Amino acid sequence: MINILFAARPERWTTYEAPLRTALDTAGIEAHLAQDIAPEEVDYIVYAPNSDLQDFTPYTRARAVLNLWAGVEKITGNQTLKIPLARMVDPGLTTGMVEWVTGHVMRYHLGMDAHIVNPSHVWRPSTPPLAREREVVILGLGALGTACAQMLLALGFRVTGWSRSPKAVDGVTCLYGEAGLAEALARAEIAVTPLPDTPATTNILNAKTLAMMPRGAFLINPGRGPLIDDAALIAALDDGHIAHATLDVFRVEPLPQDHPFWAHPQVTVTPHIAAETRAITASETIVENIRRGEAGEPYISLVDRALGY
Repeated sequence: MINILFAARPERWTTYEAPLRTALDTAGIEAHLAQDIAPEEVDYIVYAPNSDLQDFTPYTRARAVLNLWAGVEKITGNQTLKIPLARMVDPGLTTGMVEWVTGHVMRYHLGMDAHIVNPSHVWRPSTPPLAREREVVILGLGALGTACAQMLLALGFRVTGWSRSPKAVDGVTCLYGEAGLAEALARAEIAVTPLPDTPATTNILNAKTLAMMPRGAFLINPGRGPLIDDAALIAALDDGHIAHATLDVFRVEPLPQDHPFWAHPQVTVTPHIAAETRAITASETIVENIRRGEAGEPYISLVDRALGY
């Protein structure tokens, strides 16, 4: 029997205990799953970075840490963690991200805000372009960004993707590196940023890079708050260079009530709902990695500590 420690906040145990046990039974894995196991007896750690467990040194038998979150920036720098770390790439999370991004891209593409909020009852016919006439740029071609790009392609949009290193996605114009970023932003009538939070991506959208976007462009950030220089974005919105921004993630969450994003007429705030882990599908992902660990197979979604994701 293998021992699986659930190291997350107590309310998460209530959510995950039954789905994890079901997934283990379905996979035929005999396991002891608990919140309290002697460190030297633990084989796998199901983990949330905001848990009390921060020192991995006593877990001498553990084979892997299986993160419940897609984001790993709060754990990759932990010097006591010497074993493999897998981040959460959950089919349910991916589907949720694709649906949220697609909804907001379509909202901007069709100009829906002017019809949804029209207190003066102005009759202002304006036919939107077809999707094939609109360029959407995805900054970040990981699993989430690629899934979003593929959905937007299916709807007929011209899609450009940017990544730090070369990537290939059928039907997507793929750019990379510093020069590629400038070209991607210059194309971005609508920009979507499903990027991780790393030293290389902090403030990737700043006064200089926002100015590279076409005047009147739209910005959608479902990635991480530190990707955007808040003050630079507000300035770009105030002068009309960026027409509107929909932001799901922030440097401080919940977003403080006095933050200017709340009151800005060209900002939509959503409460970090774009990509929420779903307990059933996430449990299946975690158990698949446990099965792989027991079979000596490579873990899925293994984190590269040097890159930070």
